[in-house]
Amino acid sequence: MRIAFTGSHRVGKTTLAEEIAESLPDYEFINEPYLQLEEEGYLFSEIPTLEDYMEQFNFSVEQLQNSDGNTIFDRCPLDLLAYIYAVSKKKNISSLYEEMTTAIAEIDLLVFIPIEKVDLISCQESDLPNLRQEVNDILEDWIGDFSNEILEVSGTLENRKKQIFDKITNMR
Repeated sequence: MRIAFTGSHRVGKTTLAEEIAESLPDYEFINEPYLQLEEEGYLFSEIPTLEDYMEQFNFSVEQLQNSDGNTIFDRCPLDLLAYIYAVSKKKNISSLYEEMTTAIAEIDLLVFIPIEKVDLISCQESDLPNLRQEVNDILEDWIGDFSNEILEVSGTLENRKKQIFDKITNMR
């Protein structure tokens, strides 16, 4: 099973994805594109640009295309396209949307972590809270467009983990 986590920044995706991966030792954990690209020497702008998000989007599509079953992805092309759209509303994203849709069709379970009302994770001004909210709103708008098995999680880390494991059990 391929499991991907999606959401804007500072919602707990990585923490949750790492916890799930730790509990599923036969799964490969794939770090988010930003960290992998940075490790490979890609120099990101201090405040990410459209080009930075495009690079991550393309890398994320490749990650999905080159993956096998039993993989957990910390981020997927869906949220990266939401960032692209948020930072450049004038850019025509229709071909990117098609590419993203094709890529995420390979995902068996898409776990969406929205910003909760009474935000559980604080977002400092330096963490671009307006962009965070805008990406969240875009994802909430788009998430219903896909035929993937989608799980929106909320609550504490333990509650979120339970929701995911319950869903995985029901899918088997």
